[in-house]
Amino acid sequence: MHHSHHHHVSKLSRLKLCIILTGTGMAIEFIGGFLSNSLALISDAGHMLTHLFALGMSYFAVLLALKPASKRHTYGFYRAEVLAAFINGMVLIFVSAYIAYEAWVRFLHPEVIRIQEMFLVSVLGLIINGATIFLLAKVSSGDLNIRSAILHELGDMISSVAVVAGAIIIFYTHNYLIDSILSFAICVLIAVWAVRLLIDSSHILLESTPKHLDIDEVMRAVKAEVPGVHHMHHVHIWTISTTMYALTAHVVIEDCSVSAANELLHLINDFLKNRFNIEHTNIQFECVVKKT
Repeated sequence: MHHSHHHHVSKLSRLKLCIILTGTGMAIEFIGGFLSNSLALISDAGHMLTHLFALGMSYFAVLLALKPASKRHTYGFYRAEVLAAFINGMVLIFVSAYIAYEAWVRFLHPEVIRIQEMFLVSVLGLIINGATIFLLAKVSSGDLNIRSAILHELGDMISSVAVVAGAIIIFYTHNYLIDSILSFAICVLIAVWAVRLLIDSSHILLESTPKHLDIDEVMRAVKAEVPGVHHMHHVHIWTISTTMYALTAHVVIEDCSVSAANELLHLINDFLKNRFNIEHTNIQFECVVKKT
């Protein structure tokens, strides 16, 4: 528990620094985009704005996760991180649609761009994205919320690389349509990752079986490797948060003493935890029906 608390505190400190870096970079890119008249740069700044929102939601989710469980919220507030990821995905969908519209307008009516300003600001944005990813990478293991924030940053890092390259190409070709094409490409990138994020978070919010687990396989494994288990039925497995899984099941066993059943229960729980990382279980025993 102490390690988990320390891990959450580490997340908070890194998220706070990332929020500061991203907010600064976003402001610089917005101002630089207007000064250079680059839609691609403004689009990248808009992308950064969604990252700022994502980081803020992630920070809020980690704060909630630190709150202890209560009689009203028996699993604590771990599901908040999944809700934050879902909201991030929805926002990204709307942002990508807006960028696509602006890119189409600019494609039909190209405008002159100040290349030097566009290049310098996009390089600065690229550096900030790289620093943010480095800060978050060490605390992202098994955390959908932090992973969603990193996906935001990776998307912006790729788009920043594209904007830098686009500025160089425009400088030599004077083809200002490249700015619109880059903007459209950025919005497609945002939309693809937004859909993936929505699918992953919706999967958890709907309490579906974790994608890497197969209920039939879990039942076969318990029956085959835990002595005393005859059969399992009414099995339900779902995700509470990114790495927290729960299981309820009816387990058929031989008629035995309470102490023997309790020992078997420990065996089943240890097996589920070690093999499938399922720590929250509610198991009901049933006796084998003897034929007369």
